[in-house]
Amino acid sequence: MTKPIKQHLIDPEICIRCYTCEMTCPIEAITHNDDNVVVDADKCNFCMDCIPVCPTGSIDEWRVVSEPYSLDEQFAWDELPEQQDLGSSEAETGLEALDEAMAHLLAEAHAGAGGKAKAPASAAKPSINLYTLGKPATAKVQGNYRLTDDPEHDVRHIILDFGGLPMPVLEGQSIGIIPPGTDANGQPHLPRLYSISSPRDGERPNYNNLSLTVKREAQGLCSNYVCDLKPGDEVQITGPFGATFLIPDDPDARLLMICTGTGSAPMRAFTMRRQRSVGGKSGGMTMFFGARGEKQLPYFGPLKKVPKDLLDQNLVYSREGAQHYVQDAMRDEEDKVADLLADPKTHIYICGLRGMEEGVELAFTNIAESIGLQWTALRDTMRDEGRYHVETY
Repeated sequence: MTKPIKQHLIDPEICIRCYTCEMTCPIEAITHNDDNVVVDADKCNFCMDCIPVCPTGSIDEWRVVSEPYSLDEQFAWDELPEQQDLGSSEAETGLEALDEAMAHLLAEAHAGAGGKAKAPASAAKPSINLYTLGKPATAKVQGNYRLTDDPEHDVRHIILDFGGLPMPVLEGQSIGIIPPGTDANGQPHLPRLYSISSPRDGERPNYNNLSLTVKREAQGLCSNYVCDLKPGDEVQITGPFGATFLIPDDPDARLLMICTGTGSAPMRAFTMRRQRSVGGKSGGMTMFFGARGEKQLPYFGPLKKVPKDLLDQNLVYSREGAQHYVQDAMRDEEDKVADLLADPKTHIYICGLRGMEEGVELAFTNIAESIGLQWTALRDTMRDEGRYHVETY
């Protein structure tokens, strides 16, 4: 009988097709087709270089198998297969193939990103990967509005209309935009991912449209393309992607949202969803939103119109007055944050630049200790319960 082996796989439901793992893999063991990103069992040497860069944890999947799943099998998956029944002794033998060094690397890789997230128990079931590289959706631009006053910090609110084409999305999901043209090798450009900033029933209620929050980057191929779009232009779309960074449908759930810059996109979607569905009757939302200054903060005007009983806003500026970041504001509001950490109905969402994670983690550590809690243990519990989510880039 063939000795069982452990095979590295990618969860197609959670993967957001950012292709970072493929670009990171030093031995080209990760590849993709129009539908899925997969791992070649004949090439993978378990170096683990792909684990830390994955923003969703979808890369951290393993199965003990008697024969490895082929690339063609993986390309056809909509979801991961269940663990094969190999018999207890054979399964144990296969599991031992993941040695202590690899387990240490996995734990280390997930420490900063908050581990592998789960969707909230009450969240709606998301649609995943309806439109692919081979069969993208076509959306028409309805609007392109500038959100910031700083000429060197151009952030846009883009509204895309899908007409009669189904595009079921949930708050917290992303879509991919395919830039036109080809790369230096003559290959079509891969999609760039953008978080949806509107609620599930549309930017305008009951219209089949959605919005994105996009910052123009000086050398950004796709960001410049998107920021220059005009009403009536057509755009090629893949997705939706993402199955864990979702809002709970439980109206009593309390949301603690920490974001910087365009990381505010899903938070705007969460806020609008709550405002339309339950309003002030919800468990409440608290947001720490960081930017360089008021002129660089997207949605500054609309935020001022959101009722405080729905959204407790803490707007933080790092270049105006005393240098202040979201983690500093969290410490300023230590009692408020501590109350949220102690409440089993609290869900935490962190979105923005990856550099914010370390400071936020340290602030959580200090605040949790002030009420006799150990942060890493609490964070792991919240993650396992679908109440802790990180999406940084």
